[in-house]
Amino acid sequence: MRNGSGLRGWRAIAAVAAASIGLGGGAALGEGWPTVPEETFAALGVAADAPANVLYEALAARFYDQAKGYGEGQFSALWEPIAFSRYLNPALYEGREELGFQVTAEECVTCHETVTPGWVHAASRSVHADLAALRSLPADDPRAYKVAHLDEVEANLRSMGLLDAGEALAEVGCIDCHMGVGVTEGNHKTDLRLPDAAVCGQCHVRQFAERESERDTQTWPQEQWPAGRPSHALSMLANYETAIWAGMAEREVAEGCTMCHTTQVTCNQCHTRHEFSAAQARRPEMCANCHNGVDHNEFENYMMSRHGLIYQTNGDRWDWEAPLSEAFAAAGYNAPTCQTCHMSVNGEYSHNLVQKVRWGFNPMPSIAENLDHSWFQERKDLWVATCTQCHSPSFATSYLDMLDKGTVQGIGLVQQADAVVKGLYADGLLIGQAANRPAPPAPDADAAGGFFGLFWTAGNNPTAVEHEYAQMWEQELMRHFKGLAHVNPGGFTYSYGWSELIGSLARIRDEDTRLREARALVERVEALEKAGGGN
Repeated sequence: MRNGSGLRGWRAIAAVAAASIGLGGGAALGEGWPTVPEETFAALGVAADAPANVLYEALAARFYDQAKGYGEGQFSALWEPIAFSRYLNPALYEGREELGFQVTAEECVTCHETVTPGWVHAASRSVHADLAALRSLPADDPRAYKVAHLDEVEANLRSMGLLDAGEALAEVGCIDCHMGVGVTEGNHKTDLRLPDAAVCGQCHVRQFAERESERDTQTWPQEQWPAGRPSHALSMLANYETAIWAGMAEREVAEGCTMCHTTQVTCNQCHTRHEFSAAQARRPEMCANCHNGVDHNEFENYMMSRHGLIYQTNGDRWDWEAPLSEAFAAAGYNAPTCQTCHMSVNGEYSHNLVQKVRWGFNPMPSIAENLDHSWFQERKDLWVATCTQCHSPSFATSYLDMLDKGTVQGIGLVQQADAVVKGLYADGLLIGQAANRPAPPAPDADAAGGFFGLFWTAGNNPTAVEHEYAQMWEQELMRHFKGLAHVNPGGFTYSYGWSELIGSLARIRDEDTRLREARALVERVEALEKAGGGN
């Protein structure tokens, strides 16, 4: 049954949280939630100083609400998960029949040392593996901040009634994440769950709230994107509700998209299981798994920028165990990383990575035309503040102005191509348009140079000119923008950006000329034949 284990897990968590609302235990260590934006408390209808159990219950209720992005989206009737799909989304996971036996907490490691030793090795290196060692860290150890973090986790669990007053967390074992905090045994098939973001959030309420706040702070003033998107917090929904993804028959290819969009439902894209290392998650390479390639090559552009080159030559001397808030002051960073730029707002670091987003995932005319709106200007000011950790305000402002204007110029090339391709389509001049142009699979609809043309083909749909145009707006323009945004001059000039856009536009114009000349020739021949009586 789809969504079974995910919903079962939520009901169990919700029951615990609801039962413990009156048990005391304030927000994290009584300090409130200063890194959680006020928009989130307003959206959830809870006070900014709500105790951990109240905040978590509200976050988890929204996380699991199918009307607010959980589940398989509005096109769910059009696709069926393949076996691998169930490992990408915990909501789809189903235990295997041969695992229908009882296990105890102690048996997890004993068995998996033989079955999957890699998991055990990773877990043994995690902070979860030895809380006593964590508590004994000296104050001058760069990891010492985690002691306060553990205190916060314990306060969260006391608030939820999962720890008694004054009780310390003894350990974090496999069963705590895979069956429930404090559970001692269960059925390996029916009780086992793949931990999702809400499972992690039960202990890590603050981080869960920060990540979920992306839904609330990403609200485009002219509705260029749906509320909360693009973001990590709604990335799976964005995948499921892409029409061609839902409609294409090649599910094995489609799941390549899903493999990156899992950030909505899990935390392990950045904090890889089972080590969940914060130090590892601070390195740019952790972003590279998803932020690479023809349509979002942020990692390549960063690594080829001066920032990335300094990281590659100096990064081995930086202290990756230190928190990001100390990156420049004490940890030795002398260049930014993905994390220091995108996780900071006015000097505060959090798991909300979209509070400064201005251009979205890809540049659009509707954004370019509104850059003087206060929403975009305020976010530009936040970027200036980030850049001035290393640069002067005038330097930062001048580069951001260049970024904006260069992006607008790239959009201008795409708009020229857009007019040509749509003109060919409107005039019925595309190859095979009259006789051999099947419609794309539902729910998508035919369109000139549509996104579906990068993932589906039948007959003369898409034509070569449309495929070129789709690459232009979906890939080349984004590479141009990403090169500008990540300060890689080759990325936005010759290598991947402006020059590539020019080449595509030239080929599209050539094809327009060829097709229109061919149509004119056919019409002339037909006219001559008619005048000559068909001879």
